Amino acid sequence: MADYEIPANLRFSKEDEWVRAENGRVTVGITDFAQGQLGDIVFVELPEVGRTIEKGEPFGVIESVKAVSDLYAPISGEIVEVNADLAERPEVVNEDCYGDGWMIAIAPEDESELEALYDASAYAEHVRSRKE
Repeated sequence: MADYEIPANLRFSKEDEWVRAENGRVTVGITDFAQGQLGDIVFVELPEVGRTIEKGEPFGVIESVKAVSDLYAPISGEIVEVNADLAERPEVVNEDCYGDGWMIAIAPEDESELEALYDASAYAEHVRSRKE
């Protein structure tokens, strides 16, 4: 899987979101694989702070030159922060998807939901199985 960066310290959803849990909150973005498949990102629509989301439900939209895709909540909880910079600079998702290209931060409803997400090796296998 040398084609895509898959950081070992993150968890991943089958819909290609990454999750970083720290200090009682969970930061979410899309993976390197996802941004690579989408191509040049031109628009990101994120939800309002304070909204409660359920695992698996769409929380926003990402648009590229190739496609428009929903963003799916990897866990349930309340949105406590959104990356407002993406409204002006959506291309940051392509440039730094695991850093400045993050999308939302969630106060998790049930942290055990994190355990159901893929670790880096399982996510790499998930990506590999779709590429074949």
